Amino acid sequence: MEQILDAAEHLFSQHGLYGVTLKDVAQRVGVHHTLLNYYFTDKKKLFDDVIARRAGITSAKRMEALNAYDAATKGKPTVEGALRAFLDTDLDLYSQGGEAWKNYGALGALASNTTYGAELMDFHFDPVVLRLIEVLKKALPDCAEEDIFWGYHFVTGALMLTLARTGRINRLSGGLCDSDDFEAVKQRMASFMAAGFHEICKTRAGSSR
Repeated sequence: MEQILDAAEHLFSQHGLYGVTLKDVAQRVGVHHTLLNYYFTDKKKLFDDVIARRAGITSAKRMEALNAYDAATKGKPTVEGALRAFLDTDLDLYSQGGEAWKNYGALGALASNTTYGAELMDFHFDPVVLRLIEVLKKALPDCAEEDIFWGYHFVTGALMLTLARTGRINRLSGGLCDSDDFEAVKQRMASFMAAGFHEICKTRAGSSR
């Protein structure tokens, strides 16, 4: 079963739900496709199981990190601290978990930009995202709620592009940056995004006066 899920994860991360057949997965595993039909009613069930397999791990780790950070700061978190609990914990999984986790990250990036994938993101990740929003509201008590949600929207967009590992940043930078370098991203993303939160909250607060 793990071999099947690994093979499907790899193929789905490259070609998406509609670019892969059960026969493709069976061929990569080296088994007859009827075996997959025995375990999975259809391709969508296999896709859902691939997403679900690691979703619980990353959600639980981020929830634990956010809860620990919130408790440690005694209700006075910072934006960057909250983002580091959420982002750095996730980036560590992809950088330290080997190629399988990187495939999962690429799959999440691809799926999150589709209707069918967004529904799975809602199901698996909404609780931890809303926990991040709670902590951000404590860090930005005077910020309009919609600006905090927009800020998260921009954060997750940058995270998904990073997890996609397209290599475009390598080409644009002439090799100065590497899309596989999650440690470089970790050193920069939370502080960059924190500044954005502060700026949109400050600007919008000033314009509403």
